[in-house]
Amino acid sequence: MATQFGERIRELRTKQNMLLRQLASLLDVDTSIISKVERGDRQLKKEQIPLLAQILKADVEELQTLWLADQIYNMVQ
Repeated sequence: MATQFGERIRELRTKQNMLLRQLASLLDVDTSIISKVERGDRQLKKEQIPLLAQILKADVEELQTLWLADQIYNMVQ
């Protein structure tokens, strides 16, 4: 199930014409992890969000808010 966080990451990544493997390399994670994050099958660590925001030229507070919203949603499921 796609998440707001994952959908936003995919949107930002594709807007910059960045491949999954390029983003994964910059975050020092496996490509499959980024793919799973975008699909909503996995969460990034909270500590990775500031670097992710920097790489994707995104607002760190927006990404943290979406990440937290997904965490809360998963808890009540």
